[in-house]
Amino acid sequence: MCPATGATEAIIAPHANSEYMYQHLKLISAATAFGRHALIIMDGAGWHQQALADDFDNLTVLKLPPYSPELNPIEQVWQWLRQNVLANRCFSGYDDIVEQCSIAWNSFIENKERVSKLCSRRWVILTS
Repeated sequence: MCPATGATEAIIAPHANSEYMYQHLKLISAATAFGRHALIIMDGAGWHQQALADDFDNLTVLKLPPYSPELNPIEQVWQWLRQNVLANRCFSGYDDIVEQCSIAWNSFIENKERVSKLCSRRWVILTS
């Protein structure tokens, strides 16, 4: 998510690994306007490898210190998704999970102001 514009890129994958993370970075790189640079904030998850961004000239990875979810903007997004769309649900199977996650994500991103508000951090200075 871009806190300055509210733009987003996402992948719904059957599991989290470095292959899917690389595909996600590829999407972010392609969506980043020519002459711009994207800062990718990552926590210590095993699939969040800094070297995955080496193939992209317009991406830089910022690794957060361990045990600091309050610094990671995506944590508020997961909380919003759980509280507003996905909580207290039963799913009929994998396809239903993917469908409901897609609906939840699209519900979240339809309001760019909400994306910007949840993903902004005072310690990040944004320029347009």
